[in-house]
Amino acid sequence: MFSDYIGPALTLLGAVLASILPGIGSAIGVGRTGEAAAGVTTEDPEKFGKLLILQALPGTQGIYGLLSWFLIMNFSGMLGGDLSITWQQGLLYFLAAQPIAWVGFGSAIYQGRVSEAGVALVAKRPEHQVKGIVMSAMVETYAILALLATVLGTMSVPR
Repeated sequence: MFSDYIGPALTLLGAVLASILPGIGSAIGVGRTGEAAAGVTTEDPEKFGKLLILQALPGTQGIYGLLSWFLIMNFSGMLGGDLSITWQQGLLYFLAAQPIAWVGFGSAIYQGRVSEAGVALVAKRPEHQVKGIVMSAMVETYAILALLATVLGTMSVPR
């Protein structure tokens, strides 16, 4: 019966959003930073190592999203093929996925913009690379808080 699949469908939808949205945001952030870093590297190839760290930072939200997908699928039992999830449980898993889905998406894009500015900083003053990294990492704080909210929400769904 169709109603038997509402819970698993809501759970899967939440897990998919938790992985796709931060992944898209990370791709945008890493891509923008990479474009800026490539331009600087064209002029000064020695700065590649310093710039690579700044480019990698916006990619962490994609990792957090994948981790959230795994936790939701595991805690719900769907990773093992269990589809006996009520619509209420499915709704709770869906809601638990929302913090990392949306905050992960937005913070990855904005972290990419801050990292892109860090690339400009390193281009002019390579000795200030750590300042660019710290500024970019400040945006990361909100992705970590969203990951924590999703993990705690996922673990709170009764089975």
